[in-house]
Amino acid sequence: MKLLKVLLMSVGFISVCAVSIQAFQDGPDVEITKEPITKVVGEHYAIHALPMPENLNFAGEAVPIENPDIYERMDRELLVNTYWQSNALLLIKRANKYFPVIEPILKEYGVPDDFKYLAVIESGLTQAVSPARAVGFWQILEGTGKDFKLEINDNVDERYHIEKSTRVACEYLIKSKAKFGTWTMAAAAYNAGNTGVLRQLERQDVSKYYDLLLGEETGRYVFRILALKEIMNNPMKYGFHYSEDQLYKDIPTYKVKVDTAVTDFAAFAKGMGVNYKILKIHNPWLRDSYLNNKSRKTYYLDIPEKGYYK
Repeated sequence: MKLLKVLLMSVGFISVCAVSIQAFQDGPDVEITKEPITKVVGEHYAIHALPMPENLNFAGEAVPIENPDIYERMDRELLVNTYWQSNALLLIKRANKYFPVIEPILKEYGVPDDFKYLAVIESGLTQAVSPARAVGFWQILEGTGKDFKLEINDNVDERYHIEKSTRVACEYLIKSKAKFGTWTMAAAAYNAGNTGVLRQLERQDVSKYYDLLLGEETGRYVFRILALKEIMNNPMKYGFHYSEDQLYKDIPTYKVKVDTAVTDFAAFAKGMGVNYKILKIHNPWLRDSYLNNKSRKTYYLDIPEKGYYK
């Protein structure tokens, strides 16, 4: 400890000497001060309040922005997501890779294209797992997945299958829309559950999402979707600059049929000209290093085309 104090005192003495010598070299007009030097950066980087976008809508349903409560909640999400720059830029990059997978499925089911932004706020377009054990791009709970005929076991979890989980999300949203009458309410119910939303509608004697008093998460939910939709559709307006080659790209794949057990996916991958990691990246729904397929079910694995992984 004594040695550390001596070293610190020596460093301090050397620093003072260095300043004194520089002052002497610069001449008698140099003023030595103990005040810290502050670099002014305000003129180079400024935080601006954001203008409220006009004609805001979700799935073609107008947002009553003239309501001061709605205005403030929308403004909050625009500010938070615009100035969380690293996250927003990552979402823009990932969207270039995954939206082309999601968009045609939404269209096939007649679900508005705006719902792709629901996947953005649910998972950040990653195979996320929530504290409640909701899984995948669409954050599907195990019970919900099984209700909609997804296979979920130790070997296979189709909640991680982007195409299949998107189809489940579409079916769930269509049922919610039929129950509540609007896509905005269907989006809120995706977060809080149909039963939870219905209970609040009855308790508060209202029929619209924007008239409901909800908990923090569901209360922000639709506004977060709207904010990401606005930012990702108009990135340069919100200060995001990038070139096309900096966006993440989908890797072309072909499908391999598997209708038997696979004892070793590492060996299987090598036989396909890739390694275990690449096989799992393209087939995240395979949850183990082998496949117990006693029922001889048919699966289709995505294998990347040659030349993309060196």
